[in-house]
Formats: sequence, structure tokens, C-alpha cells
Amino acid sequence: MSSLVRPAMLCVTVLLGIPAQAGSPAQPAPTLAQATSPAAPATPRRTTPTSDLTSAEEKTLAALFTKVRPASLRIEQCPPTNCTEPNGVGSAVLISADGLALTAYHVIAKARALSAQTVDKKRYAVTVVGFDEQRDLALVKVNVPSGTPFLKLTATAPRVGDIQLAVGNGNGAFLRSKTGRLTALDADAGRADFPPGTLELDAPLIPGDSGGPIVNAKGELAGIVSYIRLAGSPRNPIYRSYAVPVTTTNALVAELRTGVKRDAPQIGVGLASAFLPAFTLDAEGFKLLSDALKLGDTPGAFFTNVTAGSPAARAGLKPLRLNADQERESGDIVTEVNGKRVLNFSDFQYAVRSYRVGDTVTLTVLRDGKTLKLPLVLTGSTQINN
Repeated sequence: MSSLVRPAMLCVTVLLGIPAQAGSPAQPAPTLAQATSPAAPATPRRTTPTSDLTSAEEKTLAALFTKVRPASLRIEQCPPTNCTEPNGVGSAVLISADGLALTAYHVIAKARALSAQTVDKKRYAVTVVGFDEQRDLALVKVNVPSGTPFLKLTATAPRVGDIQLAVGNGNGAFLRSKTGRLTALDADAGRADFPPGTLELDAPLIPGDSGGPIVNAKGELAGIVSYIRLAGSPRNPIYRSYAVPVTTTNALVAELRTGVKRDAPQIGVGLASAFLPAFTLDAEGFKLLSDALKLGDTPGAFFTNVTAGSPAARAGLKPLRLNADQERESGDIVTEVNGKRVLNFSDFQYAVRSYRVGDTVTLTVLRDGKTLKLPLVLTGSTQINN
């Protein structure tokens, strides 16, 4: 989790898995592998004002919960035979009689072992069938017994204003329900490493709810919870939650059933949390920061760490280092990716994410007053230990 705080305003975008050690969202530095820093407000393409749920709608969703909960799962990063201290907690939902379940990719990413709890709190082994990191969606196989309930995917396109039920394990709770309406379709987080084209709803979801189902009034699966956005003032927060849409005709779900495992492309650089306000700097903002840190006259993306063994390390990229006066002592400024101009770390992310694992890109880099052209081959995030 990360935040950008301004006077009387709060703006946080969070992927909703829980690392168990802290009991709250993780706060790593942003990288070209993971969503961990302030995002621009999610941009909905179809949105209208919505109203509170009526008492009749609340009763409908309450009745649905009793049917949906037995198909929902608690996902933990631990073996099913030894799960007293899981490395992370999330949610999932069964979608077939043979134990296939959908969850958010970041819930299961790089897990050494996975287990699932059903509503009776029995644990079962989990294996990953397929995933798409960019879309934050994963398909897993859970060794549940025959007859375990599952949900059907919806065949109906969602509409703004539809009532929705969410089931998850937010903040360590066990398969709790939350309700709301769809407030927008095809929303975008304004970050390259968050899934595009999400459903936006006003249910107050929290870390631990990731991967859980979003269910329509017919009891059909319409989405998988991915991230939240918290805006407004600390005293009057405004919750918005986002889910990856799924339907019976969803091409991505069909791909995952075939075992597709699609990493997002990475190069292996990151930005320390102290520099989060610089994540989306425009040219004027870069100049102001450069006046203090002596970054040079040309705006671009700088970074504070390079992962050992990554494409960035092999290409010789140099992270920002400051001297005792907090001025740049060394460090590259990336100004282009394959000729595309980048002004900041966010631009850099978008440029890299527009390619595929295995593609070769050439970075234009400013170093010690010289312009360098550095080619490197993009790798998958599972091959980089950020």
C-alpha cells in the first residue's frame, strides 16, 4: 500500500492482499513489476450518480450471501498442513464442479505454497493453472470434494447502478459480505501496473478482499476484486473498489483454462518510497526537484535501485545516489524507450508495459552529461526478485 497525502486530502490506491506479518497492506517501493505507489484518480469511461441501496435490495443481497458464501474461499500463502502463520491472505471463488477458482493474480504471486479454506474452514491444496499479471487475474485448482458449490459466470453485460455483492476476507475476517452498486464501467487506475478496464463500485472493500467475487443480483459472478481507491478527507473518506470483469464469453478466462501464464514485462528498477511524490512529475515539477537534487536540465525517469541479475543490471543502469548535501552524486536519467519520450517513472512504466516479455527495447539515458543508447531484453516479473 502507498499513499500521497495533501492537506485535508487523502488519496490511496491499494492492491487488496494482506501480508500476514504486518496485518496490513505492504509498503514496498514502486517498481516496474508491481503496483505500489500513488496513482492518478481512476478514470471511469461510463459513470452516473448512484443512490443508496433500498431495503428490498439489501434483503436480496443478504439472501444471495447465503448461497454465494459456500462457493467463496479464503486463500493463504502456506501449505494446507502448516498454515498457522501464512505469508499472505486473500480471497477467491469456485467457478466449476472440478475445483477451478478465480482470484487476483497478486494474491498468489510468487507464493511458495498455497492453501484454501472453504466455508466449513477445512483446508485444501491449491495449484496455479494460469494467470495474467497485467490483468491481475489468476485461475487456480483447489482440491475440494465433489459437490462443493460454485458460481456460474454471468452472460450479461453489467450496467452502472446494478447492485452487487462482494465476499472476502478483509482485514483477516472470514468470508464476510459487503454490498454496493456499480458506479462506473471500464475504469482505469492511471497506472501501468494496475489492471485496465475495471468495474468500479462503492462497496467499502479493504485489504484481504482481493480475489473475492463480485456477484450480481442473479447470483452470477461478474468480477474479481483487484484494488481500492480511498479519496476525500481523513474524516470523510470516499471508498471506491475495483474488480476485473468476467463473463461467460471472457477470452482471458478461456486462455487461463488452457494454462496460459503471462508475466508482465520488467527491467528490474525501482523507486524508493521517499521519492513517491516524484512518480508522476511533469517537466515543471522535474525542474523544481532538479534545482534541489541537481538532476540536470532534461526531465526524465530516475530510479533508486537496480535488482541484481535483472536486465537493468546487465545493461549497466545506474541508480540515483545522493551525497551528504542531498545532491545527485551519480545516477541515470531515462528520457526515451524505443524513441518514445518519458518524463517520469510513471511514463517509464507505461512504455515498458507496452511491450512483451522477450522484446528488446533501447533506452535513451543521460549519464554524466552524455547521451547513451542501452539495449536490453525484457524479462518476466517472476524472473526478477524485487
